[in-house]
Amino acid sequence: MVNCKVLSQMVGDLDEGAVLDMLNEFVATNPSEEEAQKVVNACQQGMAIVGDLFDKGDYFVGDLIFAGELLTSAIDVLKPVIGSGSTEKAGTIVLGTVQGDLHDIGKNIFKSMAEAAGFEVHDLGIDVSVGAFVEKVKEVKPQIVGMSGVLTLAIDAMKNTIDELASAGLRNDIKIVIGGNPVTKEACELVGADAFTTNAAEGIKICQGWVK
Repeated sequence: MVNCKVLSQMVGDLDEGAVLDMLNEFVATNPSEEEAQKVVNACQQGMAIVGDLFDKGDYFVGDLIFAGELLTSAIDVLKPVIGSGSTEKAGTIVLGTVQGDLHDIGKNIFKSMAEAAGFEVHDLGIDVSVGAFVEKVKEVKPQIVGMSGVLTLAIDAMKNTIDELASAGLRNDIKIVIGGNPVTKEACELVGADAFTTNAAEGIKICQGWVK
């Protein structure tokens, strides 16, 4: 069995080779789904370490991007033993970078971590129009909508999107989390979101709290 503490630290250290070697060996032992889930959790704990180091200024955006890619690779290795069909999904998230903003690093990291946490993520990409958000929410009926933006103009786009979701009668059925550099408590209140974060790992914890 994998030493989960060691695995978490390896992910936290961004030691890709060691992580993937350990996971491949683990998969070769034909583990139970329960054991596999523990290993997924250990990888997520490693991402929390990455998030903490980023907050402290020890890691930079490039490290976060790499960590997101590492987590995606780790989940790919584990997919055969996680049991996709029988695993209950944590919830559904509609995600996108709002209209006028073309940044997707934070969004992509959040997406990788959300999928690793068991969420079904519908990623609409970048520069997503208000109408596209509304249509997708109508279509897939998610529990959560995640909006990302790096530019200050993103705040206006987030507000417009949330207002439109409310006009369409969809606002009461969903929780909305916004993320990105310009996002603050004041911005969150201004746009009418339920929560905000500038840290993907924290964003996942918020979403998990909503679907429990």
